[in-house]
Amino acid sequence: MSTRRDWLLQQIGITQYQLRRPRVLQGEIAVTLLPGTRLVMVAEHAPTLQEPLIRDVLHVLNIQPAQVMTLTPEQLPMLPEQVDCAGWLMGVKSEYPFNGITFNTAVFNELISSGAAKRALWQQMCNHDSHLFSHP
Repeated sequence: MSTRRDWLLQQIGITQYQLRRPRVLQGEIAVTLLPGTRLVMVAEHAPTLQEPLIRDVLHVLNIQPAQVMTLTPEQLPMLPEQVDCAGWLMGVKSEYPFNGITFNTAVFNELISSGAAKRALWQQMCNHDSHLFSHP
């Protein structure tokens, strides 16, 4: 919402800037992607990497659990501008540029109980298989 002060500043040609990541100034530290990370999983409540469905997905993608980083939606904006790995957004909406490959699924509890949600995940994986299997 624009205030009178904002309007006056605009009239005299003063541009106000908004910080992209204001939480950094409030003491939060940027999230650093660990070397070798190939998948960033973003969820409000991330499942363990030992869950059968997660193990199956990692196996198909040829990704080891040590190559997965889990983040909350609040941590996602703290990542660098662009990362060279895939992203898996579980019940999270984001336009973050994960090397062009982003899987969007329901939250984990819905994913494991819904055949349609699982099919949608596998379809997304099939659509991007040429990108996913190119890494060692």
